[in-house]
Amino acid sequence: MARLLTILVLFGLLTLAVSGQSGRVKKKPDSEKESAEDRYVPTQNLDPGPTPTPKELLPPPPPPSDGEVINIESNLVPIPVSVVDRTTGTAVGGLRIPDFELKVDGKTVVIDDLYKSESPVRLALLFDNSSSVTVAREFEQTAAIRFFRRVIRPEVDLASLFSVAGVALLEQSMTKEVSRLISAIRNLGEPKGATSLHDAIVTASNYLQDFDGRRVIVIVSDGQDTLSDYTFDEMVRIVQQNNCQVYIVHTNEFENYKRTGRRTGSANLRALAAERRMQDLAAQTGGEVYSPIDEKELDRAFAQISVELTTQYILGYYPEAETRDDRFREIELTVRSDKDLIVRTRKGYYVR
Repeated sequence: MARLLTILVLFGLLTLAVSGQSGRVKKKPDSEKESAEDRYVPTQNLDPGPTPTPKELLPPPPPPSDGEVINIESNLVPIPVSVVDRTTGTAVGGLRIPDFELKVDGKTVVIDDLYKSESPVRLALLFDNSSSVTVAREFEQTAAIRFFRRVIRPEVDLASLFSVAGVALLEQSMTKEVSRLISAIRNLGEPKGATSLHDAIVTASNYLQDFDGRRVIVIVSDGQDTLSDYTFDEMVRIVQQNNCQVYIVHTNEFENYKRTGRRTGSANLRALAAERRMQDLAAQTGGEVYSPIDEKELDRAFAQISVELTTQYILGYYPEAETRDDRFREIELTVRSDKDLIVRTRKGYYVR
């Protein structure tokens, strides 16, 4: 009997132990929950890999986005400015940021920087070598050579040479050596073919885009275009997008003078339209058109370009939170202290 009672007691204790193991396990409170690191048990003969980065050193996750996010970078808009006395035609120096008033799309904005013209020039000279300028060929060569000798500062500036006919050819890549530029001009072939002037200006503008500094295009031509794929408006847009300033030595009046003995001879409608386009291009980019009829006037024109490039102001403007819609922003710049001064600058810029 005693043995039977002992067996029954042992059986009851075994039943209770099995029942406790098979029942619902009570959950730990949140404060006692195991983390992934707590549950991790290294396995023998396996490389556990690099030590996990502590959570406090991990970068924060990106914020959730409710829609498209447009990131706008604030890029400096350089504004080359030439200020000239209306009476004497001489450049005006010594101006400061408070002397200028800048409006963008009619709204006055803050000018952030004012640079002096010591900044280097990156220049492309376009030499018209088409059949339309045969009369002015020698004059053009003289003009180009004198320009490089008068304007380029070998210690800081770089210049290149393009010939313009049916296509634009890079005759001399960027160099500080004026002798190489002059040699390239003298070695040009005879003028022939049609004139792709607009296309050539686009080519030069895109070429200058790869260079830092003030980007300047100088055109020695009668301004006529007979073959380009780009329209005038398309060309101007690209020049403005690439922040190029354009000066033109217009040879049409020289040709008329050679033929008729007068500054304005019997110019045809095409020549007059070309002249207006060149004036518009220069005005849009803050440059100027010069129409010399002899070497004296040619020297005066290059002296003026040289003075402008060495006395220019470069204003810096940072657009605030502008959408990159590739829309043209119109610029209006005046000198507060003297409204009679002539201010030449670009007419606007594109946000790209």
